[in-house]
Amino acid sequence: MGIFGNNCAYMDILRIGLAIAGNSAALGSKGAARRRQALPSEYHSRSAVNRTRDLEWSGTRKNRQGISMASSTLESEVRPSPTDGRTFLGHPRGLATLFMTETWERFSFYGMRALLVVYMSTKAAEGGLGMQVATATAVYSVYNAMVYLLALPGGWIADRLLGARRTVALGGGIIMVGHFLLAVPSSAAFFGGLVFIAVGSGLLKANISTMVGHLYDGPNDPRRDGGFTIFYMGINLGAFLAPLVIGTVGQKVNWHLGFALAGVGMALGLIQYLVGSRHLSPRSSVVTAPIGAAERRAVLRKAGLWLAVAAVFYGVVAGTGHFTVSWAIWPLSLAGIAVPVLVFARIRRDPDLTGEERSRMSGYLWFFAAAAVFWMIYDQSGSTLSVFAERNTAGTLFGFSFPSSWFQSLNPLYIMALAPVFAWLWNAAAQRRRNPSTTSKFAFGLLMIGVSFLVMMLAMAAASGGAKVTPLWLAVVYLIQTTGELTLSPVGLSVTTKLAPAKYASQMMGIWFLAVTAGDCVAALAQLLLGDSVVGSTWYFAVQGLLAVAAGVGLFSARGRIGRLMGDVR
Repeated sequence: MGIFGNNCAYMDILRIGLAIAGNSAALGSKGAARRRQALPSEYHSRSAVNRTRDLEWSGTRKNRQGISMASSTLESEVRPSPTDGRTFLGHPRGLATLFMTETWERFSFYGMRALLVVYMSTKAAEGGLGMQVATATAVYSVYNAMVYLLALPGGWIADRLLGARRTVALGGGIIMVGHFLLAVPSSAAFFGGLVFIAVGSGLLKANISTMVGHLYDGPNDPRRDGGFTIFYMGINLGAFLAPLVIGTVGQKVNWHLGFALAGVGMALGLIQYLVGSRHLSPRSSVVTAPIGAAERRAVLRKAGLWLAVAAVFYGVVAGTGHFTVSWAIWPLSLAGIAVPVLVFARIRRDPDLTGEERSRMSGYLWFFAAAAVFWMIYDQSGSTLSVFAERNTAGTLFGFSFPSSWFQSLNPLYIMALAPVFAWLWNAAAQRRRNPSTTSKFAFGLLMIGVSFLVMMLAMAAASGGAKVTPLWLAVVYLIQTTGELTLSPVGLSVTTKLAPAKYASQMMGIWFLAVTAGDCVAALAQLLLGDSVVGSTWYFAVQGLLAVAAGVGLFSARGRIGRLMGDVR
C-alpha cells in the first residue's frame, strides 16, 4: 500500500513523500505500505489530503474503550523536545533521529518485501522454498494484512504500558530479529521471522510518527508541517533504495544474504535511534493512560486464553500430520475480515451516537468498502506483480540489465515525482471552486486501480507462450496504480476525520487502516481457493480489474445517496 505499508498499500499501510499543498503537510500506505498511519488528533484540523498510509495512529487519554492507539495528546506541561541550540535543517535534532530510524526501517521492510514472494516461489533446488505461486502470494497477502492489524495493539501498548519511545525501540529490536531469522535457511525460521517482523512493525509504525509531532510546540508550530515532510521523505528514500540494494544482493548473490542485509539495515536504524534518543521529546516517554492492576490481570487472562486455544489447535493439527501453510492462512484471513465487521457493528450499536453520526457512519461504510477493494489489488504489487516481473518480464532495458526486484522502486519514485503535481491540481481546482467531491475522487482511484489490472491482463496475454515482455508494461502499471493511490489514500484519511463520531474520533484512523487488512485477507483467501492455474493468469487480472472498475462506476453513481448520508461534510 503506499509506503508502510502497502503498502503497503498497511494499508504499507499499507506511504508518503513530499509536502503538498496548502499546509504543506506530507503526502504519499503497505502501504503499504504499507507506509500507512494516522496523524495526531491535534493535527486533524489540518489538510488531511496531505497524508496517507504511513501516518501515525493516534488516541486520547480520555478514550479508554474500544481500540486504543498511541496517544499524541499529552500533558501540556511537558516540554516538546530538548534543545542545545543545534538543529536539523532548522528543526529539532530529534527529527534527524526519527528520520534515520524510519529510513532504515523502511529500507529493511521494503528490501525484504522485494524478495519475499519470488524467494517463496523459487524452486528449492535454486535456493527458494519451492511453494506454489498461489500459496506464496497468499502468505504475502496475509502477512501484509497482519502488519496493519497488529498496529492496533501496538498503539495500545504505547498508550497503556510502555510509552511511544520504548515501544518503538522494542519494535525495532523485534523487526531486526525477524530479518535475521529470515536469513537462516530453514522453513521454520522463515515463518518465525515473518511473525517477528509483523509484530515489530505493528509496535514501531503505530508510534514513530506520533513522536515526530511531539518534537513541536503544538499544531500551530510553523515548523511542524515541514518536519513531517522531511520525515516522510525518509520513508520514500528507504523504500526506493531497498530493492536496488537488498533486491540485487538477494537475487544475484544469495537469498539469505539479502534478508541478512535487511536485518543489518534495521540494526543500524535501531542503534542510531538509541544513541540519538536523548534528542527526543520527553512527551514520547509518557504513558498517557496507564493500565490499572485489575485491568492488567484481565488483559493477561484474555491473552493467555487465546494463546492457549491457538497452541492447542495447532498442536493437534501438527501432531496429527495435517498442518500446512493453509492452516495458518485461513484463520488469520477470516479474523482479518471479521475484525472490521465487528468493530463497525459495535460502533453502529452504540446508543451514544446521534442520528447524524449514524448517518455519517453509513456513508463512511461506502468509502471503507471501496478502500478494501483498492488495497486488495494495490498490495499485489509485491506479490503477483513480483512473480510477473520475475517470470514474464525481460530483465533488460536499452541494453541495461537489472533484477526483477528493482520494479519495487518505481512506486516510491513515482510518489516523489507526482505528489507535488497532485497538490497543485487539487489547489487549482479548489481555487476555481471545481474541486471534485470525495466520492468522485474515490471512484477515480478505483477506476485507476482497475485499469492497472486490465493493463496487466494485456501484458499477461502478450507474455503467453513463454515470451518475456518489455519492462515498460510494469512501468505503466505502477504509474497507473500510483495515480490511483494519490487520489484515494490521502482523501480516505481526510474523510475519516470528517465523518468520525465524536466518541470515536481518535479510533477511526486506526479503523480506516483495517480496510488494508480486510482487502489483503480477501486476496489471500481468493489466491488459496483459485490455485496456481488461475492466480497470475490473464483471467485473474481481468476479473479483478473489471471488479474495481465496476466498483468505481457504482460508487460514482451512488454519489448523491452518499452525499445525503454525509450531511454537510464534503
